[in-house]
Amino acid sequence: MSKSILVVEDEHNVAAFIKQGLVEEGYEVFVAYEGQQGIELLKQKEIDLLILDVILPGMDGRVIAGKIRELGYDELPIIMLTALGTTENIVQGLDSGADDYLVKPFKFKELLARIRALTRRNGSMVTTSRKLVLQDLELDSDAKVVKRGGVEIKLTSTEFRLLECLLKNKNKVLSRIDILENVWDINFNMGTNVVDVYVNYLRNKIDKDYDPKLIQTVIGMGYVIKG
Repeated sequence: MSKSILVVEDEHNVAAFIKQGLVEEGYEVFVAYEGQQGIELLKQKEIDLLILDVILPGMDGRVIAGKIRELGYDELPIIMLTALGTTENIVQGLDSGADDYLVKPFKFKELLARIRALTRRNGSMVTTSRKLVLQDLELDSDAKVVKRGGVEIKLTSTEFRLLECLLKNKNKVLSRIDILENVWDINFNMGTNVVDVYVNYLRNKIDKDYDPKLIQTVIGMGYVIKG
């Protein structure tokens, strides 16, 4: 059965280009040209992945992503498209609920790679309980719950994936490229410091008020979680 993709993009030529390419790859594609229309289509159709432009008429794509998460679509993969490619823009997009971020102009094969990576990751769910533990830190991969010292800690989806990646590789130093490939499945522009931003976010939530400090920087090499 083919995957269904919703494209929310106000530039008709860009939307048509994406739709044509995806249809040729065997996907079922729905298109909306503004946010509310996209949300209504999402409610009406069985959608496997959302491609969402940031700059849209009436409602910013980051606001739309937040609303979609609030509606309960927690597992829906979202790829954001934008002409804005700074670290701040990427972080804002990911913080709003997106899983990945693609800067315009982009090559279609790159978009396709991101789609395949996200749908593959989303389709690899298992029913057995999976818990990762280090000292008093516990991550439940299925319940999407993180606790330290028995206290639940709220993480964004990106922070959760980053912590999961570190814990699966505990005591192993991961380079920024390792983290990019494991957390986002594919490389961002290495001119940004998005990894460092998210490591700091994570430290503030799971290390700042606790001892021992679990996330450590290895100068010139990357990051490691150990305790």
